[in-house]
Parts: sequence; C-alpha cells; structure tokens
Amino acid sequence: MTPAIAIEGLIKDFRIPASKARLRAVDNLSLTVERGSIYGLLGPNGSGKSTTIKVVLGLLKASGGTCEVFGKSSEDASARMGVGYLPEAPYFQRFLTGRELLEYFGCLSGLERSGASKRIDQLLEKVGLEDAGDRRVGSYSKGMLQRIGLAQALIADPELLILDEPTAGVDPIGAADITSLIIELKAEGKTILLCSHLLSQVEAICDRVAIMGRGRLLREGTVASLTENAGQDSIRVDGLSKETRNSIESLAKEQGARVSTPSRSLEDLFLELARDQGDES
Repeated sequence: MTPAIAIEGLIKDFRIPASKARLRAVDNLSLTVERGSIYGLLGPNGSGKSTTIKVVLGLLKASGGTCEVFGKSSEDASARMGVGYLPEAPYFQRFLTGRELLEYFGCLSGLERSGASKRIDQLLEKVGLEDAGDRRVGSYSKGMLQRIGLAQALIADPELLILDEPTAGVDPIGAADITSLIIELKAEGKTILLCSHLLSQVEAICDRVAIMGRGRLLREGTVASLTENAGQDSIRVDGLSKETRNSIESLAKEQGARVSTPSRSLEDLFLELARDQGDES
C-alpha cells in the first residue's frame, strides 16, 4: 500500500538576505509514514521540523529530493485534498463564532452546505466545544483555540492529519482529552503526523518516531526500540510483604544488581488528583 507520506533525500535551503550563502534547514532527510499510524516528528527548535511539514503541505518547494503524499508529489495541489492541518499557533478571525469558523473552512474545503450543519455539530461535540460553538472565537482561551483548530483540521474528514503542537498552552486535563481524541482518530483509520514537545504524549501514542537535529534525521524507529536501554532489566511486582521484598533485594545485590524504587510522573499524579476532584463534585 502506498504510504501516507514518503520523503526521500529531502533538502531545503534558504537564501540568507544580503549574502550569497545559503542556510540548509533540512539535510538529506528520508522517512516514511505508513497509513493508519501515528508518527511522531521530534526535535528542538530549529531542527527542521516545521520546514519539513511545510514541504509536505506544499507551502515550500524542496531544494532537492522528493516528498510524496499518498503517492503524489507534495507540489501537486491534488495531494493536499485529503490532508488536514493544525499549525502550532493558529490564527482565526476573532469576530467569527466557532460555528461560523467551521462553516467558513468547510466552504473552503468543498463541504456541501446540506451536510455542513450536522458535520459541524459532530465536530464541536468531538472536541468538547458543543457549549461554545456560538461564542466568538475572540473570547476563546488558548486551549479552546487549539480545540477549534483541531475541529477545522477535521472539517473535510481528511485521511491524513498533520498536527503541530496540538496541546501547546493546554492544561493537563485538556491535553489528556486531545491525546484521547488522537487515539480515536487513529482507530477511525486516519494517519496522524504529530509534532509535540510533550514527550510523554509521544511515547504513549506514537507507533514510530523520528528525531531531528540541525536538519538531519538523528534516530528513527518504534518508541520501544528507541527507548530500549541495553544492559538494564526492570521487573514490577506489586503487593510484596516487607520480608519478601528484603529477600529479593538481598538476592539481587548478591548478583551485583542495583535495586531502585519506581516512581510515577508528576503528570500522572496531577491527572489523578484533578479527576478525583471532578468525581467528588
């Protein structure tokens, strides 16, 4: 099956103003995003992620190499018909309501008016904005803007979603909700290219991950293969008595092993406490 995205030897250079020199933003990048998967594209600021995304979207022309979306060149406008995009910092017309905004993007995407109203209602509910659809976008919080941005990316029911920091500025509860939605979209058969600095999110939901640095691909593979730490083993056993634990620790130390106490993340604790408070209310 033709992959959702196929990048081979991609190069993108930018001319430096008032100079003959060029800046290479993407340097011989090759990667493949299979259909129906969640693919994480990681890297520090300036690593070439955004430039790569813009080439995939046809917003920039490659200086070298190839980039295909569903088997078509990313420079072909028809390749973008099945793509939805949420930029890192979406900007929307503040005077429009959330519903009007989705109507506008639906019109741009060729959505028939007869089915637009039902589709918009479904999307507002899906992203948790069913009670805010008739409010002006200018009154939305950062988290609500990310949610309505996700809804506009889904308006035409695309096969491929490109999400650039979809949880930026969103509180942990909202981030968890968006993460759950991304998993649901994968279950519906959609392909997601995800850029995120929230590494716990990437680790939890991505099938494969690419890590970029200075325009180059540093590592690529499954999360398990990238996080495997050779020479270290971990076994979790719950409900041990103090005596049994002491015996196991003694045996491990006799074999030259190091024993440590596992801990949970602050994010897990925060979500647990916040949800407990919500249940009580």
